[in-house]
Amino acid sequence: MARFHTDCIERPLRICFEMLGHFIGCHPWWFLITPLILSTSLGSGFYFLEDRMSNDIEEQFTPVDGPAKTERKYIQETFPGNESMFSRLRLSTAGNYATFIATSERNILTVASLQHILDLDFKVRSMSVQFNNQSFEYVDVCAQVMGSCSSNDLLDIIEYSANKIGAVNLTYPWYYSDVKSFPLHLSLGSVKLHNESSVVERAKAIQLHYYLREDSRAKADLWLESFINLVSNTSSTSIKVSYSTSMSMQWEFQKSPASVIYLFSLTYAIAITFSIISCWRLDNVRTKVWVASCGVFSTGPAVLSGFGLLLLMNQPFVMTVASCPFMILGIGLDDMFIMISCWQRTRVLDSVPDRLAETYREAAVSISITTLTDALALFLGCSSPFGSVRSFCLYAGVSICFCYLYSITFLGACMALNGRREAGNRHWFTCAKIPEDLPSRTSKAFGICCVGGSYDRITEKEETESMSLSFERYYGPFLTHKYMKVLVFVIYAGYLAVSIYGCLTLQEGLDIRNLALDDSYILDYYNNQRHYFSEYSCNVMVAVRQPLQYWAEDEQKNLHSCISNFESLNFVNGTLAWFLSFQEYANATNLDVSSREAFQTHLHHFLERNSMFKDDINRTADNEIQASRFFIQTLNKTPMKDLMVGLRKTAQECPVDLLVYHPAFIYYDQYTVIRDSTIQTILVAVIVMLVVSLVLIPNPLCSVWVAFAICSVIVGVTGFMAQWGVNLDSISMINLVMCIGFSVDFSAHISYAFVSSLKSDVNEKAKDALARLGYPILQGALSTILGVVVLSMSGSYIFRAFFKIVLLVITFGLLHGLVFIPVFLTLFGACWKWP
Repeated sequence: MARFHTDCIERPLRICFEMLGHFIGCHPWWFLITPLILSTSLGSGFYFLEDRMSNDIEEQFTPVDGPAKTERKYIQETFPGNESMFSRLRLSTAGNYATFIATSERNILTVASLQHILDLDFKVRSMSVQFNNQSFEYVDVCAQVMGSCSSNDLLDIIEYSANKIGAVNLTYPWYYSDVKSFPLHLSLGSVKLHNESSVVERAKAIQLHYYLREDSRAKADLWLESFINLVSNTSSTSIKVSYSTSMSMQWEFQKSPASVIYLFSLTYAIAITFSIISCWRLDNVRTKVWVASCGVFSTGPAVLSGFGLLLLMNQPFVMTVASCPFMILGIGLDDMFIMISCWQRTRVLDSVPDRLAETYREAAVSISITTLTDALALFLGCSSPFGSVRSFCLYAGVSICFCYLYSITFLGACMALNGRREAGNRHWFTCAKIPEDLPSRTSKAFGICCVGGSYDRITEKEETESMSLSFERYYGPFLTHKYMKVLVFVIYAGYLAVSIYGCLTLQEGLDIRNLALDDSYILDYYNNQRHYFSEYSCNVMVAVRQPLQYWAEDEQKNLHSCISNFESLNFVNGTLAWFLSFQEYANATNLDVSSREAFQTHLHHFLERNSMFKDDINRTADNEIQASRFFIQTLNKTPMKDLMVGLRKTAQECPVDLLVYHPAFIYYDQYTVIRDSTIQTILVAVIVMLVVSLVLIPNPLCSVWVAFAICSVIVGVTGFMAQWGVNLDSISMINLVMCIGFSVDFSAHISYAFVSSLKSDVNEKAKDALARLGYPILQGALSTILGVVVLSMSGSYIFRAFFKIVLLVITFGLLHGLVFIPVFLTLFGACWKWP
């Protein structure tokens, strides 16, 4: 293989960092105080935290440019609606409402159960709420139909009298009276019918809705809060009640950050304890207790600076950003362990500036590679179509940059000051000068507490700690044994097979229930809705976006053909259309509507009798129909992604210009973009990581192995994520983007140490790399896991998912860094630093 130079950037960087380390070693106080002043100044941005909070679920967890948002805009502009003629079917949004589901294990259509429901309904309607020193009731804020509050169909049928249930033959899914028809499938759940008929024998659930007007948000929110308090304090022996409102998920979601605040202090306590224990030395001078403590502390100003700067720049703060400090802590500790390891390999008798210069020359490029790759991976994630991913990646990326800056400056200054203490052979706690050897006639206890400063007289370096010796003497030779290499390949093949299988079975989409805490009252409501009302799905709006001659036979055939195509789908149950009802009306009354004039004349009379259909037609001043809409009822026979895509595809194939829409499509749009967006982000990030590695690691082959490690870890995390019950959604996408950066860390450290080794044999180079960085990498991995392990106790899916994926990333990253990559480097080419 031809030899060539690839260290034209790496070599100058090492020289620059060496000079920086020497300068910091000479002037440590400047670099200790300046970062603290900077972080304090930038931390003033937290004053604006409340104003910058942006936790709107739709805004943050749905695609920014989702098709459904364009469709909604068209519906709202074309069919603005009528406040005096409320129709749940015709809402362009989820609406403003409160609802409850009453359930019974046997039959809820009994007099006793219905009486409890009627009593609760009466309490809800008569509930008095205070607003601006005035009281109001449901009738003052309710959505109205011809001057009266919109009602619940089942209660209308029994005329608000439980005793009348025996005299009514309810039919399902529709009940037809002399006056109107009622969609009972919206009110009754788990229905059992009499044999071969549509007559209801019994049911297990009843759902009631209370819709409010949109004109006064403040009053509506107060009424909804009072509804929650009222229903939550209602008890009954015959029925169980679950409840929710249109604002419940938003309100519950906003509680999530508070649920992990107490975990921050626990996390930092664990991190400090682990860092001190892992950096503790029995030598009272050489112990790195203060450096470890400062390493943990430095991540705090990094988060303070990163968050504060973006808050000052008016960047929205999303709840998912609350998991950033846990990640930054792990990255900061990883850098700290690398720097301590390099410091311990410097000559003890050298001056502090020289020792720090040597430390920076060895460590700074390595941690620069990992920081650059971490930050770039996150900044690339800012191109995501999800607001929550963009916000997280921006806050995390900037915080990582500050973490790196403070590791180079603040932590370096702490190491220099600690080095001065060591050079004076002073005790780590009292700073008193102590003897290097145990004086005669002194107890062993005195030696343990008051003696220190020993070092290897031959190498003039600090004595190697036992764990590093274990990597050098035992683990390295064990891993590079030829039989062990074969076993590593077998293990990797199994890992890859399980991972690929998991990728193929990965579920997509964010279940809206996962945004609420585990103890939230709305989970019972969603579970009951799924259990008792699972047969029917949404009633989808279909808009005809072009003027049609509805009286012409050809146009009618086209429309009927489109409807037939919709109804041929296995998940479509029926169609409700104004023009079909008008044709039935014309046929029943022997009206000729085959001409424009006759059609418009008779349509006017038809709409006067069926005023609800007026909102389905957009007409000009001269009664020309510019657009109209109809509705198709769907069934729960297919996943929502397939339902939405199938309806859109059917609409596109229609000869008439159609648009399908339902408010839930705003959230279902994530299914159509999440996979492609994730793959695109990951591919771009891997390419960028490869370029960075090629530039900074002085060997192309090792750079390729770093890129390989990224891809391998991502495949593993994605596959095992599916096995662990985590879907591919905007939450896990955040973690997968973060995974790219984390997966670089371990492989980059080992690869860089491998090519930097002066050994000639590839097995010896692998042993040397493991001896130098095996223990620091293990420390960094354990510190990161300990930093997020407390999130496993969180009551929020978001933070538990963060913990699961970080655990997978660190585990697989560590496996690649300490097992797979060292073995692969010894087998696939002589990968040394070219002279």
